[in-house]
Amino acid sequence: MSKRLVDQLLPMEAHIEWRTLADEIAAHDIRYHQKDAPSISDAAYDALRQRYDALLAAFPELQKEATTIARVGAKPSEKFSKVRHAVPMLSLANTFSDEEVGEFVDRVRRFLDWPDSQELAFTAEPKIDGLSCSIRYENGVMKVAATRGDGEEGEDVTANVRTIRSIPHQLQGHAPDVIEIRGEVYMATEDFLALNARQEAEGKPPFANPRNAAAGSLRQLDPNITASRPLKFFAYAWGQIEGPMPSDTQSGMVLAFAAMGLPTNALTRRCASLSDMIAHYRLIEENRPTLGYDIDGVVYKVDDLALQQRLGFIARSPRWATARKFPAEQARTLLLGIDIQVGRTGALTPVAKLHPVTVGGVVVSNATLHNEDEIARKDVRIGDTVIVQRAGDVIPQIVSAVVEKRPADAKPYVFPHLCPACGSHAVRETDPKTGEPEAVRRCTAGLICPAQATERLKHFASRNAFDIEGLGDKQIEGFYADGLITRPRDIFTLEERDAHSLKKLKDREGFGALSVKKLFDAISERKSVTLNRFIFALGIRHVGETTAKQLARHFGSIERLREVAVKASEDGEAAKAELTDIDGIGPIVAGSIVDFFGETHNLEELDALMTHVTPEPLQAVAAASPVSGKTVVFTGSLERMTREEAKAMAERLGAKVSGSVSKKTDLVVAGPGAGSKLEDARKHGVEVITEDEWFERVGK
Repeated sequence: MSKRLVDQLLPMEAHIEWRTLADEIAAHDIRYHQKDAPSISDAAYDALRQRYDALLAAFPELQKEATTIARVGAKPSEKFSKVRHAVPMLSLANTFSDEEVGEFVDRVRRFLDWPDSQELAFTAEPKIDGLSCSIRYENGVMKVAATRGDGEEGEDVTANVRTIRSIPHQLQGHAPDVIEIRGEVYMATEDFLALNARQEAEGKPPFANPRNAAAGSLRQLDPNITASRPLKFFAYAWGQIEGPMPSDTQSGMVLAFAAMGLPTNALTRRCASLSDMIAHYRLIEENRPTLGYDIDGVVYKVDDLALQQRLGFIARSPRWATARKFPAEQARTLLLGIDIQVGRTGALTPVAKLHPVTVGGVVVSNATLHNEDEIARKDVRIGDTVIVQRAGDVIPQIVSAVVEKRPADAKPYVFPHLCPACGSHAVRETDPKTGEPEAVRRCTAGLICPAQATERLKHFASRNAFDIEGLGDKQIEGFYADGLITRPRDIFTLEERDAHSLKKLKDREGFGALSVKKLFDAISERKSVTLNRFIFALGIRHVGETTAKQLARHFGSIERLREVAVKASEDGEAAKAELTDIDGIGPIVAGSIVDFFGETHNLEELDALMTHVTPEPLQAVAAASPVSGKTVVFTGSLERMTREEAKAMAERLGAKVSGSVSKKTDLVVAGPGAGSKLEDARKHGVEVITEDEWFERVGK
């Protein structure tokens, strides 16, 4: 990724970097919010976001593509029912110093035209490190509880939340007719240590930290498991309210929550000045080790709710609030070795193997080294004494080596150029415009690399690829571990091999004759898929659903795409030009396609796969439909078709489907439960129709 200032970039350079950042941020959102397994620090994530926002500000033309990344978190897991938030659950902007908090206060005063001589109060509260949750009460009775999800739609965890003892099923005193209480589900430090002791005693893996333990416990399909976990809750915010507001201030609302029987944090304070805000931060920071639960900062909010309304929101966070993050904690230890881990996309990530050391109350034996440039820049060598910090209190990382303690025989680390899992070439893609290499080195083997195999198989069978019902993550992991499915081709020979095997699938734990038949039927149904799904399923880097559809429409067959890509890999300039001439496909995406088809292993797997699967051409796009050339947004609950069906229909009719509403939107199709997008449509004067009117419009 380019390290130059944003205003020094050419439009094409900005677009390439922006797309790469969008993919990276989306992947981190899924790991943090959906899988409860963050892989970078909060600070590193914030840096990615800041660069992303700077690119959008400097190059407004990118805004038309900036839809999904504007969301908070990640889309809800498919294993839970969905809950549409009546009021979006947003995240907070971050500050990291007293000076930045002062700048935040100054921005608020400027926006409100609030004189320095007039008091502007804020609340300050600990930033709990747990899982955000929204609980809807109607007439004082708990009705629905949901996770944050992507900010607009979360997971229905009502049954699980009912098992948390500190959350009342019935509110006390006077509560609004409808109130959505928002707060954080967390696990106390003592309870976390006891839970991990039980996990290890039962031969189960321990949780990495209290946040992961809380998130994993709340997002269980079996409420009995959640009930066995010692979860707690702090209430600090609200969503939809129908009826009289309990207070006109933030601090008053928290007091009202307590009067309703909800647990609130005793360290919440009203601060009348910037000096009060900083003093309370210092108090919380000083008491942090003895609180008994994890926090990662202090949240400041404008106290007056009328002023909050005036301040409003920017992008994915409110103008009236910010989170002051704590600095990372550090310790010294020995670097015993460096392991190279290979991820789903083939990224080679160096992991430091450390002599175990306690950092911030957690025993750390591994730490990230990010990439080979970081190793070289910090000149970290095996045998070094190193400084380790828990950045964001989640992922440990090496800050630097203590050079004066370096052994005389320590040598600079040489990063491998071959994949340690399969021996294929590991390359760093180069931006043809800037000539700068990408930070990450990646294995080019794709489908045949064992380190990438299970994740790629999951991708292959996923909803937007082959969509094989009954072949989920758990099944793929089990089949791969037993050698039943190691490559995509194995999926389509599973039934035949099972017929000749002494150990039948129906006898496996979790299976039976009926479930196995359903699985085989689902696999058989997917022996014919549309070409775009087939291309997307291959897992070519940078080739998402939209790009796969563009390739399918342009080439018409996998054979033609393969022919052009192979020619390009043999230095065919005309073939390369045919790829980059496709609208939306630049040199980075084209390079990934060429690399994929340039690997003999991938071509062999493709040949084997084609003996079982027939990719079908896409339906032709209607050039003269009533919605051809228009930008359409679907929002709310659709009753006559799924969201995927709606998108596919609109695209067949020549329309472009967008995830957000802007002044360039032509039409919004709104179902029950439509929220902020419907409001945006009214604001921009965009035509809004119902689902039935949509079918009338397109003549279906």
